[in-house]
Amino acid sequence: MKTNKIRSSFSMKTFFYIFTTFMLIMLYVSLRDLKSTNEKLLAEKYMQNLEPLMERVLLKLNEDDELRRKESGMKYILQWTSPTTMPFAFMGKGQQAFIEKNCTFKNCYVTNNRTLLGDYTKFDVIAFHGPEVIRMAKSSLPDRRSLRQKYVFGSMESSDYYPVCSDKFNDYFNWTWTYKLEPYAKWGYLTVRDLNNNIIGPKDVTHWIKLSEMEPVSTEFRNKLKTKKKAAAWFVSNCNSRSGREVFVKKLQDELKQYNLDVDIYGGCGPFRCSRDSENACDKVVENDYYFYLSFENSFAEDYVTEKLLRPLIHDAVPIVYGAANYTRFMPDGIYLNARELGVEKLARRMHEIIQNPDTYADFFRWKNHYYYHDSLDYVDSDYYCGFCEMLNNDEYVRSFSVIKDFRKWWDPPGRC
Repeated sequence: MKTNKIRSSFSMKTFFYIFTTFMLIMLYVSLRDLKSTNEKLLAEKYMQNLEPLMERVLLKLNEDDELRRKESGMKYILQWTSPTTMPFAFMGKGQQAFIEKNCTFKNCYVTNNRTLLGDYTKFDVIAFHGPEVIRMAKSSLPDRRSLRQKYVFGSMESSDYYPVCSDKFNDYFNWTWTYKLEPYAKWGYLTVRDLNNNIIGPKDVTHWIKLSEMEPVSTEFRNKLKTKKKAAAWFVSNCNSRSGREVFVKKLQDELKQYNLDVDIYGGCGPFRCSRDSENACDKVVENDYYFYLSFENSFAEDYVTEKLLRPLIHDAVPIVYGAANYTRFMPDGIYLNARELGVEKLARRMHEIIQNPDTYADFFRWKNHYYYHDSLDYVDSDYYCGFCEMLNNDEYVRSFSVIKDFRKWWDPPGRC
């Protein structure tokens, strides 16, 4: 209620100053157009008096605008690129997303209207969608910026697909909002917690309990695992990836034949079907039938780990990973297999050995006695949209100087360009 009164008060003041300014401008124009000598002399006299008055009125308008923003505590985010692209699409408009998510901080206002505050240098943040901005000409970028605002590069897409092959963004972005674990805001698919509900990862450095020191799984859970009958599942729709994962899987299938095992491929790249409209049914298939799940990324980029890893961790299958991430930032050692490190032959042999030994297989799930994984959006304290607004409310963090100096080196995979 107090905020509404403040806004109403400022709205009346703003209307008054705008109306006054308009009347002064009209008088100014009328006097300027007078023709006779006497009229011109008189007009010049009035104009000399009007000019400083108009300047004071305009200055007062600007001061009131700044005061209104400070009083409301609102943090304004301008989407310079398309508002329909990820991760910005789910920010919604205005305060919508932050209110709906019940974020701790709801005072962030999102818009793609560059004139909302009169001048785009007044926004607290100007956000750029990575895959768009890297292709923008210099003329399409802001030509002015204030020292107080932050330029943010945001992308959920792999840098292997969208590299920056020039130095034009060195010393340009103040913050980043990507899947990379460091620095600044994180956009991620999964969160891991301990059993006290503390967030412990993913992080640049995560301290895990050693697998040998973890508690064994229960007899009940061990018996549940024994009902599995199939080797591995893979849910995939992109059949021509930069990582070449489809080639690796074809070779793995050939290698597994000698053990009478196979990889069942679901989706557009294989014969098996599981509708996206029934995700729960698909998850149950993984949980009940498969020993392993292929968490194969479509490209190789540091920290690029997607929801493909979350499915097996939640639904009782051992993940087989294929990517460029340091997976110890995401999981304890000993609870997954790394396809790139093992190669096709060793991976197939290892899968066979594990399936043949139920106790060895059960040990892969000891982590469940100490940690649990979930979609980051499931909780407010791990929601990356809430986290973005929270970051803007950290005055010390906002006031501190930050810039990505060698952006190309930070973003691009080695040797990509």
